[in-house]
Parts: sequence; C-alpha cells; structure tokens
Amino acid sequence: MEILAVPTEVCTLHPENTLGKIYLDWMPQPGDYIDLEGKNYRILERRHRYQFRRGKYNLFRVVVYVQPAPENLDRSLIDGRWIIGDENCRYNAISELIRCAVNPNGPCAGCRFWEVR
Repeated sequence: MEILAVPTEVCTLHPENTLGKIYLDWMPQPGDYIDLEGKNYRILERRHRYQFRRGKYNLFRVVVYVQPAPENLDRSLIDGRWIIGDENCRYNAISELIRCAVNPNGPCAGCRFWEVR
C-alpha cells in the first residue's frame, strides 16, 4: 500500500493548541518524534479524520498530539525504530517511551549502572 503525503495537524494537549499543519509521507505513531520549526516533539496520540466522498470514507487528515521532547535526548535506531538511550546497555528497555528501569530520566553517559548487554 502506497502512503501519499497526508495532511497532518500537530497539536499540544495541555493547553490544547495547534502548532502547525504539515504534510507527512509516513504514518506517525505514538512514541515517534517529529521536528516542527526546529523543535523536537514526541507524538503521544494520533487521530484520523475521514471524509465521506463518492460512497466511501477517505482519510482526510491526521491529527497528532505531541509534547516537547528534551533537547539532550540520546536515541538509537534499532530495526527501523528509534529507542531512547544506549542500546548496548543491559538495562535499556528498547522502547520509544522509556529509557531503562534503573535510570529512566538518563542520561546514559556516566550512569553508574551501565553494563554491556
């Protein structure tokens, strides 16, 4: 299935505010990161808006709710998805949302619990 550029509205939850409208050629997922006007945001939630035309529903727009991501976020790309922290650490959660159990706020550099996986 080919994904065309989907109009995407980027909003914050608290306070509810529209940050902008962009076109994405990929389908955003919760936990993904998005760059908008030089600032990084983490996607918390995605909602679809459909329009009924010619007897069927068509994807009209995607609305993503985001929160600002920290500037010093260390990420690694594993199997096509971004995870937080150092993937070589034994305690890394291999997750887009949480770094690890022993030091969830990070950073990984200089952590006293760091061990080779």
